[in-house]
Order: sequence, then C-alpha cells, then structure tokens
Amino acid sequence: MEFYFRLNLSFEEFKPYYQGMAEAVQVRDIHGKILQINGRHFRQFLSANGIHGQFKLVVDRQGNFQSITRI
Repeated sequence: MEFYFRLNLSFEEFKPYYQGMAEAVQVRDIHGKILQINGRHFRQFLSANGIHGQFKLVVDRQGNFQSITRI
C-alpha cells in the first residue's frame, strides 16, 4: 500500500523526534487518512531548514513500514 503526504517541519519542530523524546510523526495523506510514522524514518531528510516536501510511504498488507521517499 502506498500513501502520499506533505510534511513541513522546521528543524526545531523535528528536534524532539531526532533526539528520541517524541516517537510518532502524525501526518494526513492526500485522501485524509491520518498516519503515524516513527520519526526515525525522517532523519535522512533532515536539513538545517527542517523537513519539507512531498513524500511517499510504502507499507505491507499488515501495515508494517517498508520505505519512505521524497517525491
């Protein structure tokens, strides 16, 4: 299954996820479904400006994380 969403977080807003103090980033996909994604999956996209862009999340049939990419 694939989900598409936008994420716009400043560096300061993402800091608790990066430090492990917060776990799940909550986003709404393009169809309105609310997703909770472990913040560690976004670390690769973090810059000094934070995390900004459109993403594609892929999960298996059981809802387990497979991949996340910026599109």
